[in-house]
Amino acid sequence: MNFFTVMACSLCVVVAVHSVAFLIGHRIGRYNVVDVAWGLGFIAVAAVCTTFGGGDRQRQVLLLTLIGIWGARLSWHMLVKSAGKGEDPRYRDLLGGDFSVPHVLRKIFVIQAAATWLVSIPIQRSAVEGPTPESLWPVLGAGIGLWFVGMLFEAVGDYQLRRFKEDPVNKGRIMDQGLWAWTRHPNYFGDACVWWGLWLVTITGWQSLATVPYPLLMTYFLVYATGGRRTEKAMAGRPGLVDYQRRVSFILPRPPKRESL
Repeated sequence: MNFFTVMACSLCVVVAVHSVAFLIGHRIGRYNVVDVAWGLGFIAVAAVCTTFGGGDRQRQVLLLTLIGIWGARLSWHMLVKSAGKGEDPRYRDLLGGDFSVPHVLRKIFVIQAAATWLVSIPIQRSAVEGPTPESLWPVLGAGIGLWFVGMLFEAVGDYQLRRFKEDPVNKGRIMDQGLWAWTRHPNYFGDACVWWGLWLVTITGWQSLATVPYPLLMTYFLVYATGGRRTEKAMAGRPGLVDYQRRVSFILPRPPKRESL
């Protein structure tokens, strides 16, 4: 298949995944199921690229493996996290009390489906490209390394937060331990690393640099659109939040500032 056919097929599977997610969300009365569909949508695109792309097979399989591990872990984590709970405050705030079908589709599912398709364009382009030149193998290795760092931050950060919340002593407290003492959003930082790493894996030449807007778009989503900024907006008023924001970096990890005496 050529690039445009791969793009069309990828769009179809993304629409299918998010349509099913919307129907499930509409039935159970909460639309944070889109967070489960987020990882699954990318896996579906990678599967299409591996099945139908006419490019280098080894890179296709590598990308499917990396995206599959990332997406499966994230989707399972979001499924377990949201099970038996109400709507995510981020989406309540985003919908502003209007839960009509057109509004929900436009504000949540269409935007996230479009973001999935756009962010995965480097993967789609890579599916029809030839082998990575030997001169770019260090870039490929750097991409895998950055993906690994991102996965580590995501998985460890989510684990630490879950253990923190399981302890009744911490009810109502701000998580500021482990990775959360170095960045207020280790999961979003890790996600950004994963996608910049995947982008490096797709590099096959100078022409690949034209796809750099797409990992930038993912970073924007993680920091502003549905990620860090919106999460902290939903947490406004929590005891200790302002002090935590003063002491700990927003996204990029760095040593926390000392508490003033």
